Amino acid sequence: MIELRNIIYKTPVSSGESRVILNDISFTVPEGNLTGILGASGSGKTTLLRLMAGLLRPAGGEILIDGRDITKMNEAELNEMRREMGFVFQYGALFDSLTVGENVGFALEQARWPQDKINAVVKELLEAVELGGIENKMPDELSGGMKKRVAMARALATSPRLVFYDEPTSGLDPLMTRIIDDLMVSLRELAHATYVVVSHDVNSVLRIADDIILLHEGRIVEQGNAAQFRNSKVLLARQFMGEKAHESSE
Repeated sequence: MIELRNIIYKTPVSSGESRVILNDISFTVPEGNLTGILGASGSGKTTLLRLMAGLLRPAGGEILIDGRDITKMNEAELNEMRREMGFVFQYGALFDSLTVGENVGFALEQARWPQDKINAVVKELLEAVELGGIENKMPDELSGGMKKRVAMARALATSPRLVFYDEPTSGLDPLMTRIIDDLMVSLRELAHATYVVVSHDVNSVLRIADDIILLHEGRIVEQGNAAQFRNSKVLLARQFMGEKAHESSE
């Protein structure tokens, strides 16, 4: 379980003062839950994801993972915690000089797993994301959707309990977006993991998330399940859904 309590995050500006990026953020992601975090560009959603992963430290508040406050951990303790996390970055972030198979098995190679076991895990995961048999291809031979799926396979190689996705459907056409959505749901259920998905894609998040949080200018303006979100009386939520639904239909 992930629990955020009164999180504040600031960045310095040229005047020497600080700009508040996130202001008094509190919510809980239950174990096994898929939580979607929506927001326009600049709303603070990617910053929030990085805080939950321990890649940034807040100016105030607590971030508890299974009851342990990661904001008080040193780097060694954070690295140990990250062994239980998987990350899928917005553009895949594959290593261009490594094959697909080497990318997927990278963390296992670093952990000095036997090569035959690495190969078995890589084969299983590529088949799970419907890319079986491409172990020897290079990243520049793949389409954008294929790169996203390889990144998903790589994130799952260590069987993480927590998986963080940053804009997993960004830049994809509607068909590939639905494929990625379906894979996130099926892989989460298969691994019994907890997922946090940051996105600006309302339709995608409404389709896959158990709970949804909408950020606006660093604050939570709406929170609930998909049905509650669709029926929200909050003006900003209704505007965000209307604008994004209109964009996706064009």
